[in-house]
Amino acid sequence: MNSVPSSEDILAQWQADEVAARARQQQEVGLASRAVLAGKTGLQQMQALLDGEGPPAPISRTLDFVLISVADGEAVFQGRPQFKHYNPLGGVHGGWFATLLDSALGCAVHTILPVGRGYTTLEFKINLVRGLNDKVPLVRAIGRVVHRGRQVTTAEAELIGHDGKLYAHGTTTCLLFDLPS
Repeated sequence: MNSVPSSEDILAQWQADEVAARARQQQEVGLASRAVLAGKTGLQQMQALLDGEGPPAPISRTLDFVLISVADGEAVFQGRPQFKHYNPLGGVHGGWFATLLDSALGCAVHTILPVGRGYTTLEFKINLVRGLNDKVPLVRAIGRVVHRGRQVTTAEAELIGHDGKLYAHGTTTCLLFDLPS
C-alpha cells in the first residue's frame, strides 16, 4: 500500500532539494555569459544554470528564491517568504508572488527554445488567492508550457505550499523570435 507523504515529509524534501540546488549553483549572482549560453537549446541553457555553470540571477538573492528543477516545458522555483518581503499591511507583498511566478513561467517557456531563438513576455497575469507570511516556510512556483507555437507560446504556473495550499496562480503569453547572429 502506497502512503501519501505528510506535509512534514514534503517540507523536509523541499528543504533538502533547496540545499542541493544551492550547493550546485554558483555563490555569486550575475548574468550568464555568452560562453554558457552559446550553441545550446533553452533547456540546455537552463540546465547549465541549474548545474552552476552560470550565476544565479541577482533578483533571486534579493527575494530569496532558487531554481530547483527544469524539464522540457517546465521550471520549478522555490521561495522562502520573509519579513523583508512584507508590505505595510503585514503580509508578503504581491510583487514577491509575481516575481516568483514570472520566473517559473518565463523559464518554462525558455526550456522549449531551440538554438538561436529567444523570447519576451507579451502578457502576464496573476491571481493571488491566499495571503503569505513568514510563518509559511517554503513555497514552490511550478511553471508549465500550455501551448507551443512558432511565434507565441503560453504557460501557466501555480504557487503552492508544502501542505498543498494554493497561494497564487498565473499565466503568461510570450513572443518567440530569432536571436541576432
